[in-house]
Amino acid sequence: MSSTARPAAPEVAARWRERSAPFTAEVEAIEDWDAPSPCEGWTARDVLTHVIDTEREFLTRVDLAAEETVEAGGDPAARWAAHLAVVQSLLADSAVAARPHDGAFGPTTVGDVLLDFYGFDLIVHRWDLARSQGREARLSEAELTLVDAAVDGWGEHAYAPGIFGAPVDVPAGADAQTRVLARTGRRA
Repeated sequence: MSSTARPAAPEVAARWRERSAPFTAEVEAIEDWDAPSPCEGWTARDVLTHVIDTEREFLTRVDLAAEETVEAGGDPAARWAAHLAVVQSLLADSAVAARPHDGAFGPTTVGDVLLDFYGFDLIVHRWDLARSQGREARLSEAELTLVDAAVDGWGEHAYAPGIFGAPVDVPAGADAQTRVLARTGRRA
């Protein structure tokens, strides 16, 4: 996944909270869940459903599935809050965060997959949610660095069907956010 130093298991929960907090703030600010998002054919609701469902699918694959407490068709923000509480509870257990996992990119841990892959989703889909509401979400330099490095690390796999759209051209002199998001097929 990444060649950088990996956080100790107790740090994984703290990093997850840091990564999920801006996403959660955006979820809580959504007024129109049926508004179209930058993800072709998806509404804001669809984006959030994707985030929750893919995280739940991963947790199920690693035998950490938890019963969903909020109906999928109900209040999206409440569903996210309930799901987030489950993930945070799981990551609070150092044994869960440090559990080995042989993933698509080689040996890693459950915590690292959540931080590196699903944490990436929280960053780019936060931008998608904001755009669905006509807002501009500014990503931090650290977030942009993480997204850029992840796209580099995933190589051609990043452009497999259902992952990203093809990279889009950006004007000369475009800012870092525009350039990085363009690599994921997004027009900032």
